[in-house]
Amino acid sequence: MPRTDPTQPAPSIRQAAIGDVPEIYHLLEIYASHGNLLPRTMSELYRHLRDFFVIEVNGKIAACAALEIFTEDLGEIRSLAVADEYKGRGFGRLLGQHLMQEARRIGLRRLMALTYAPEFFHKLGFKTVAKDTLPEKVWGICVKCYKYNNCDETAVLLELQ
Repeated sequence: MPRTDPTQPAPSIRQAAIGDVPEIYHLLEIYASHGNLLPRTMSELYRHLRDFFVIEVNGKIAACAALEIFTEDLGEIRSLAVADEYKGRGFGRLLGQHLMQEARRIGLRRLMALTYAPEFFHKLGFKTVAKDTLPEKVWGICVKCYKYNNCDETAVLLELQ
């Protein structure tokens, strides 16, 4: 159950802006250093800025996530991260639900993630699947990853219809 403080306004999600990239990079870097996310470069973040949504609290990025589109059918939740001081408040769930709504809004039929936290995604309705059922991801992105031959992430998939 997320902890809430009735004296604080409810968190809101917004599209990321150019000025957010250094904070997003720092947040993702922390997760990557602990082995919980694959690293992303600043250049990559700028190129994919339009994929990102953030939750901002008191002028600081508290959480971020991206919706990447592969095909007319399939999208992926990527780079979902919550700053340590904001964990347990439901920010990850809010971002996940927002990206699910966004995926539906634009007409995607399936939404996937590669994750070290499949239980989190299961709570959002995703099911664990074999990675080879997602060739758009495996052959488009994964083949370029340094972990390609030794991937330890779990693939999860949500049918949006």
